[in-house]
Order: sequence, then structure tokens, then C-alpha cells
Amino acid sequence: MSQQWIPNDDFLRHTLNHPAGLSPCEFRLENGVTVQVWDTGVICFEPAAAGDKDIVLSCGVHGNETAPIEICAELVQDMLQQKLLPKQRTLVLIGNPAAINAGKREVEENLNRLFSGHHSKGAGLINDERKRALTLEQYVTRFYQQAPQGSRKRYLYDLHTAIRGSRFEKFAVYPFLHGKPWQKNQLEFLRACGVSTVLLMQTAASTFSYYASNTHGADAFTVELGKVRPFGQNDMSRFSEVRASLRALVADAPLATKDFAEADFQLYEVYRSIHKQTQDFKLHFADDVENFTTYPVGTLLATDGDTEYRVEKEGEALIFPNAKVAVGQRAMLMVVPRSVKGQLA
Repeated sequence: MSQQWIPNDDFLRHTLNHPAGLSPCEFRLENGVTVQVWDTGVICFEPAAAGDKDIVLSCGVHGNETAPIEICAELVQDMLQQKLLPKQRTLVLIGNPAAINAGKREVEENLNRLFSGHHSKGAGLINDERKRALTLEQYVTRFYQQAPQGSRKRYLYDLHTAIRGSRFEKFAVYPFLHGKPWQKNQLEFLRACGVSTVLLMQTAASTFSYYASNTHGADAFTVELGKVRPFGQNDMSRFSEVRASLRALVADAPLATKDFAEADFQLYEVYRSIHKQTQDFKLHFADDVENFTTYPVGTLLATDGDTEYRVEKEGEALIFPNAKVAVGQRAMLMVVPRSVKGQLA
């Protein structure tokens, strides 16, 4: 049963206390900002005189990735308590409350593999994660479509932390743009967030950021901010740059950006994607090997029954290795450095 949210209550706490749903409500703050709660973990801030940006911030798509949840919860509370005045339309999404309560990446299915209609493929809407993916798509659509008329800029930053450590602590995944140029100002914004490693995707995906980019034309990213840790064990000082940059973006305040220079970044593209084909899939390196680790050509990386996967190319690095994914899902990406000279807008 849906519950009514009490505006003075902590929004994250109330979301987690009522993962099945919150009844919609609307009220206005003394500073003129209209606040709308659309559902559990879904809250929209509409300034009295909104700027030209429509910003979606999402977290908790994987339930055990707590630092982004804490970052977004802090932002929401500061806007509710009028410590931060949003001057841009802002929608904050806490993706998977049930998985957050369970302290698990997912309850039944990886939510970040269910967007762009994948929630309804195969057996259809058979679990809560599939239903949540559909409703999150609907909320993003509603938010963008309800924006004022005129020339506007759409953004979605889906904040995560990774299962394992990384050679580069923070990195972003730039969804496949189908031939459109990468945006220089977005790379500059990521660097202001403390993110200077960017993976440039070359194919369509079922992720939340690809959905926002491909369906709504948003500048959208999956942003990995470090390693998964339980609530209360995150060193929030390590997120000072991203916290400050998101606050400045929402408040339409000056951003601490620097003109793009490729030498300031580590840019990669996907060389190949390795999918788990059988239950015998096995990784042949330690569980604590970091993302973006490289090995000599010929090194055995994984086996899947009789199939061997070895390093094929000098400089090839591994990212997102996970032998526990379901059969048919991606178990690892192999990436290689690349340049973007002459390919930015």
C-alpha cells in the first residue's frame, strides 16, 4: 500500500521505509520552489523561474552502491531545508529501494540491464525490478516532457560505485551516440567532478544512461565514483568535487571547469564484450584485480566451458569483470585507449 510522505521527514529514510510506493504529493517551499513526490524515491524540484536545464540525478539503481545514495540524499535534504536553492528543474531518483534495504546489488535481476524496453522482453514484467525500470523510464519521460517550451538542455547522471577497485578511482561511461559527436563541455564537467577517465561506448546498451541519451537526447552518463562500501563506511571527503559540482549545476552557480585538453584524460573505447555463455564461466585472475588492469598479450583471462578468452591486443584492459552474472549477460568488457581529437562538439 502506498504511504503519504510527510514533508518534514527525511526523504531517503521514508523511501526505504516504504519501498513499495509513496502516494504522490505536492507542496511549495518558502523560496518559491515547488516540490513534487511522484513515487517512492522519486522527487522533483521546480523553481519558480526555472533556467534552461532539465537535470536528472539517479542513484541506488544497484542497491549496495551506497555513496551515490548518500550524495543524492544530502542534496535532496538541503533543497528541502532551503539550504540549497535549485534554479534548474531537478528530478532525483533513488532507483531500487528494495535492493538498498536488502544491502544487495539486486533482488532478482540487474536493474541497469532492463532499460530501453528490455524490462518487457522475454517473459515480460515478471519481477519488481522490471516493473521499476518501466516506471523509471516513465518518470524521466514525464519530467522532460513537462519542461517549459523553448531551447532546453537535458541531462542525466546515473551515479554508481563499482564492485571492485579501479586503477582510476572514478570513471564515467559515455553511452553510444550513434555517430553524434561527444560533447566537450560534458567532459569538462566530468573532470570538475573529479572524473577524468571516460569509457566511450560503441554499441547500444540496456543501461539507464543509454536510455536517457538515445530516447530523450540527453547528455547522459553512468558515473562510477569508487568502490562499493556499506552505509557509514564511505569517506565522503573523496566525493567533495562531485558533490560541489552537482550542487553548482542544480543552483546554476559557476562551475570549476577547465578547458578540455586530452592530456588531462584517460579515454578508452570498448574493444570487445565477453558474455557468459554457460554456468562454467570462470575468471582466471584474483577477485581483487582492479578495473583497467592490463596484462601481456596471450594472458588467459577467462574460460567458459571449452572456450578460452585471452588478451588479444597490446594495452587491452579489463573492466567490470563479474563471473556471477546470469548466463547471457556481459561478464567483462575489454577496452583500449583512444583519441577524440577532431571528434568533439
